[in-house]
Amino acid sequence: MGKSAVKLNSCTAEDCDWASKMDLLTSIEECNIALNLLLNNKFSEALDLLKPWSKDSMYHALGYSSILVMQAAMTFEHNDIQTAMTTIKEALHTCQRFRKRNSVVGSLSSLVSKQSTDSLKAEEMHAELCYAECLLQKAALTFVQDENMISFIKGGIKIRTSYQIYKDCQHVLNTSQGVCGDTEVYKQFEGGVRVGIGSFNLMLSLLPARILRLLEFIGFSGNREFGLAQLRDGAVGHSLRAILCVLTLLLYHTYVCLILGTGEGNLVEAEALLEPYLHKFPKGSIILFYSARIAVLRGHFEKVCLGNTGARLSR
Repeated sequence: MGKSAVKLNSCTAEDCDWASKMDLLTSIEECNIALNLLLNNKFSEALDLLKPWSKDSMYHALGYSSILVMQAAMTFEHNDIQTAMTTIKEALHTCQRFRKRNSVVGSLSSLVSKQSTDSLKAEEMHAELCYAECLLQKAALTFVQDENMISFIKGGIKIRTSYQIYKDCQHVLNTSQGVCGDTEVYKQFEGGVRVGIGSFNLMLSLLPARILRLLEFIGFSGNREFGLAQLRDGAVGHSLRAILCVLTLLLYHTYVCLILGTGEGNLVEAEALLEPYLHKFPKGSIILFYSARIAVLRGHFEKVCLGNTGARLSR
């Protein structure tokens, strides 16, 4: 391993107060365990694993808030929304502590241009990703919590900030390729950039051309093929966020294409993406949901009925 990789992974106690308690790789590994629990329908166990470190570790904070945001989005209960909003604010505060000092939107890319990439700390790079993801979650909750113009503007600003952070992270990724690409920390960072850039490009490309031209004036851009390529690369990787790439592609192929009339979804690709997770999480509600959706689109209604019966018997 080169010196640059060593520098990327280095973190002194002065730089990170939590270094002696929870290092970056360990936090990612624990979040991966929590993700497996979540995909096995063990939501409470996942929350219990993440909560103790949710105010000291950026990944625990992100994972803990993500589950509560998911719960709020599914129930639309006022208490769930309030709890999720409080948690996401705490998660943003936690992530902020690990970001580059005096970091502002757009500063990360300029920072890279002024100094070598290997001098950037891994925690600062990952903190940008976690902060961007938390901003997106807060934006979504803002839209759900209060449907007025002020909330819409606030949510839009958060989305704009998140998008800019992802673009800066992509610049870091492109600059550091070949320098520290063999480290696990770098691979996790790469997976996070791919899901963010890929999702934004795909989402923006689905907007009407007139609206997209307006958004380009404030820095947004959307390329569908590029977005799909980024998500596909992220889906075949082994990062924590690989499942997010898979779920985004499944959503696109099984719902978005049909609802927006942009063409028929690629069910062959959807089945190939889902197959390994069906073997790993045969009773996972999220996995079974997409399995049933693909069966419906193929007209295999008997498969859906058998799947529902099996799910009832397993309970």
